[in-house]
Amino acid sequence: MLLVAPKDDQYLRSSLNRTNLHDDPLQQFHLWYTQAQEHPVPQPEGTTLSTASLPSGRISARTVYLKELDTRGFVVYSNWGTSKKSGDIASNPHAALTFWWREQERQVRVEGVTERLKPEESQIYYDTRIRGSRIGAWASRQSSVLTDRDILEKQVKDVEERFEGEEKIPIPPFWGGMRIIPTYIEFWQGCYSPHRKTPRASRLHDRFTYTRDSPTDTDWRIERLSP
Repeated sequence: MLLVAPKDDQYLRSSLNRTNLHDDPLQQFHLWYTQAQEHPVPQPEGTTLSTASLPSGRISARTVYLKELDTRGFVVYSNWGTSKKSGDIASNPHAALTFWWREQERQVRVEGVTERLKPEESQIYYDTRIRGSRIGAWASRQSSVLTDRDILEKQVKDVEERFEGEEKIPIPPFWGGMRIIPTYIEFWQGCYSPHRKTPRASRLHDRFTYTRDSPTDTDWRIERLSP
């Protein structure tokens, strides 16, 4: 087996101190996300959504898009009828998100409790999608086994015929938004020491966590972690 050693990046872009951070982690995320958009980081909304099934404890992860950040948490959209993530969350409402913005040498980890958006809330975003995506949400039995691609094409054709001539398409009952209400958010910055004459050639990065005891708490504990 061949193991290829990664490039030994020195992480020379920045550092992170408590004085740099907002007291509210959602405001801090918004700041970093805006900076990622302006850098630009390709598709900064891409994030790894991790879920775990109980009682087995088996973990699964996939890349999704963050679509909304509101005062309560992080919102993604998906099929909640047949997807693996829907089965995991039905048995275990906890989930995690991981953002990696390589160009800025930053990572954000989010852990929290999930809740479904109301249908009328999901409909607002659904209406912004192109028609093909709205049709596809109805047609795909996400994660179900397909014995042939033609079956999927037939399902799409059936849905197209069902909504022919209709611009306003309702959301499928099994599709919609899910909000991750955070109880833990970690901001990781690959860093150097600004107090040295030369950059710090090490992996002693900066990590700060925001933690609260429950999704309804308003007080966050902010702590620095050892790298």
